[in-house]
Amino acid sequence: MPIPISVPEIDDEGLLARYPFLPQGASFIRSLLEENDITVENLIDAPWLEDIRVRGMLRLVDSVLQQEGDGVSSSIDISTGVGRMTEALSFLHAMLIVCASFDERLLARWIEGESSRADRLLGMDSVNFEVISSSFLSGIETRVDSRGSEDYWIPMVDFIELSPKISGKYWRLVNRPVKEGWVCLDAGAGESGRGRASRLIKERIRESLRESCEERMARMDDEFAAKFADPVDRIVGLLSERVKEEMPMTAAIRDDWPPCFESAVSELNQGVNVNHTGRVFLAAFSRSIGLQQEQTCNFFANAPDYNPDTTAYQVGQIYEREYTPHGCSALKTNARCPVQSGEDSLCDQEWLNHPLKYIRAKQRRRFNSDRDEPSDTDIEQSSSSANPS
Repeated sequence: MPIPISVPEIDDEGLLARYPFLPQGASFIRSLLEENDITVENLIDAPWLEDIRVRGMLRLVDSVLQQEGDGVSSSIDISTGVGRMTEALSFLHAMLIVCASFDERLLARWIEGESSRADRLLGMDSVNFEVISSSFLSGIETRVDSRGSEDYWIPMVDFIELSPKISGKYWRLVNRPVKEGWVCLDAGAGESGRGRASRLIKERIRESLRESCEERMARMDDEFAAKFADPVDRIVGLLSERVKEEMPMTAAIRDDWPPCFESAVSELNQGVNVNHTGRVFLAAFSRSIGLQQEQTCNFFANAPDYNPDTTAYQVGQIYEREYTPHGCSALKTNARCPVQSGEDSLCDQEWLNHPLKYIRAKQRRRFNSDRDEPSDTDIEQSSSSANPS
């Protein structure tokens, strides 16, 4: 994409904290971690970084719930060093949770939330608009028209790449003034020229966030992702409740199920009388991975003591009270772990102490497998190279 070959230097730490996704933001965040001797482990559980974790989770909640406005994190006072660190590292913390989930819907929601927030802030930020725009576009010029309004002109190559992703007649090239390879973004329909330019820049920010996340996910191993299991489970659970009417959670793909969950489902389907721990685990785990109550109730249909009303009530209680699924040690103690040492290499990992971590690891491996598979375009190009006309 035609981003600048070199981006402008930014010395304003408050600006870098407000827009941590800027290309210049990576070195700023890295310096904050180094200067304050903060490791990933600290970011996960150090008591003195609790405010950062809370802000990071609130940013995620804003994105998942698609909150209007600038979001709760906009209330941070970035005129102080603590405020700047909280704002910037909360963004990093939220990104790490999203990457550790390997959940495409959560990734998409977070990117939309962060890029929309940037769009709103940038549209109101006349002081810093030029330097931020120059960080994402290959060029931008401000010109005052005959009415005294500011028009924003950008290179056609940027407009052609980004505008098709925006709906509306305004964004069709045939409807824009063009001069010597530059496209005019002028005011209209109650929106300023700067607001229009901000909307276009939002698409570049969206691309940048996705690329950054995919790079992190490609480098993230099972052990690292497992460190974020608790916040991942909380935010994925919230996302599941928010979008029940949408496609099933990726975690609900049967190939991702851990042996303990697969075993409970299979035994009930065969009419085996699964014990109390196994039944509670099955219902709680189903809720955690985004299955609807009706789907969970169906798992019990072949149980020897099945009663539809009783099952619906008991499953409903587990969903309403948001039961946390049993961990591996509790399942082993209650004879609900079907795996012996050496039977499943993933279960043998020291860090895998909860079935939900099993699913995240499976998702990560599937993500990397999908990245490694050649696309139709790659195959076509390879074929063309091997058989030149």
